[in-house]
Amino acid sequence: MFNHIFDAHAHYDDSWFDGDRESLLRELPSRGVCGVVNNAVDLASAARAIAFAETYPYFYAAVGFHPENLEDMPADYLDQIAALTKHPRVVAIGETGLDYHWDIPRPLQQRVFKEQLELSLDLHMPIIVHDREAHGDVFDLLRRYKPKALVHCFSGSVELSREAVRLGCYISLGGVVTFKNARHSPEVAADMPLDRLLLETDAPYMAPVPYRGKRCDSAMILYAAEKIAALRGVGVQELLDITCENAKRFYNISS
Repeated sequence: MFNHIFDAHAHYDDSWFDGDRESLLRELPSRGVCGVVNNAVDLASAARAIAFAETYPYFYAAVGFHPENLEDMPADYLDQIAALTKHPRVVAIGETGLDYHWDIPRPLQQRVFKEQLELSLDLHMPIIVHDREAHGDVFDLLRRYKPKALVHCFSGSVELSREAVRLGCYISLGGVVTFKNARHSPEVAADMPLDRLLLETDAPYMAPVPYRGKRCDSAMILYAAEKIAALRGVGVQELLDITCENAKRFYNISS
């Protein structure tokens, strides 16, 4: 069995897990999972992420506001996020960023993303970046602020991945790399420096082939790892070992 599977980005508070969440999270370590960072999208999900991290020793939390969750954001949201980061199991600000796929006011998205970038710098914490159909504006802000950032579920070109690396960012890839119609992800996986690569699920979404369209969990990272290892000409366990250490380094996890 493979081990050292570290899921750099997941959402286990999603309703898709309501039927069996507790049993699934208890069993994941027996399937090789050594770490999961559960990402918030607002304050309520941040509280749930912290609760998971208090319950399961291999869990960690990220706290922040997703660009799709800004409608009921309180005026003092930034102070509340900052307070949550004091919890010892909180390892990052996120998930935040820009999403131009949906009709969400772009000035609002940009303001909230900038404020969370500034908070990550003030607190010396990593930040997890959501970038959907917004490469230009996301990377303009990454160039401006130069945070310690993870661009999760990276969907850009090889050229953009090289720019991310030049800026000091990390990139995480997941099930998309296994899709038959995937264009950029396999190219990025084959090209980028291994010390900047993390693996993720975005669970419950983005399940890899042969589970595409079904619910994803962290153990399914193995399918993406097999694909990337083949592209890189390295062993699967070697890739899992490297990406686990990368995740711990990025998130400042010492154990």
